[in-house]
Amino acid sequence: MPKTAEPRQPAAPVSRRQLARRVAILRAASELAAREGLAGVQMLDVAKEAGVAIATLYRYFPSKTHLFTAVLEWHIEMFLEGHQDVDGGDRVEEVAETLIALTVKLLDSPLLASAVAMSSFTEYAGTAPTRYDIAASYLGRTLLRLLGVREPQEEDRSTVRLLIYCWWGLFVAAQTEEISVHRVEADLRLAVRLILAPYI
Repeated sequence: MPKTAEPRQPAAPVSRRQLARRVAILRAASELAAREGLAGVQMLDVAKEAGVAIATLYRYFPSKTHLFTAVLEWHIEMFLEGHQDVDGGDRVEEVAETLIALTVKLLDSPLLASAVAMSSFTEYAGTAPTRYDIAASYLGRTLLRLLGVREPQEEDRSTVRLLIYCWWGLFVAAQTEEISVHRVEADLRLAVRLILAPYI
């Protein structure tokens, strides 16, 4: 019986021009999803909106799932780059405030929030991108920095994974309107305090 081909992994941009194209694609996909929702976004429309050839789009993002998984990571990174840390403040509170602010920011665009959530479900179902240690993601590294951890041990990485999985579950619950944003804020504060008890 012939083997099913492994999904092609995205090409990594290396030059400034390639990086600019990738950002243009992510921005175009974000804007289209915010207006049309995931089902309404066609890869050809993303390429046209971004001003790139369809082959270029597929080189960086072999599927819509790859694309919107990257959109989520890009939005998280953009938000965290602009987020100001509180010097000398309560580290646990700063982690909670950062995750709450990130949640509110992502939920500002309900259709886009739904698009990235659905793409992540597809990704975790194993149909697309290569998985990686979420503690090594931009969000994971930011949380470790907020906690003052310069040389993370396995327990630190596990703690950050727990924080991110908890945050993600609450984000999805709010996005599907199972719970209110106010309830998410309260639950996140409690979860962060409990998970980070050893750091207090």
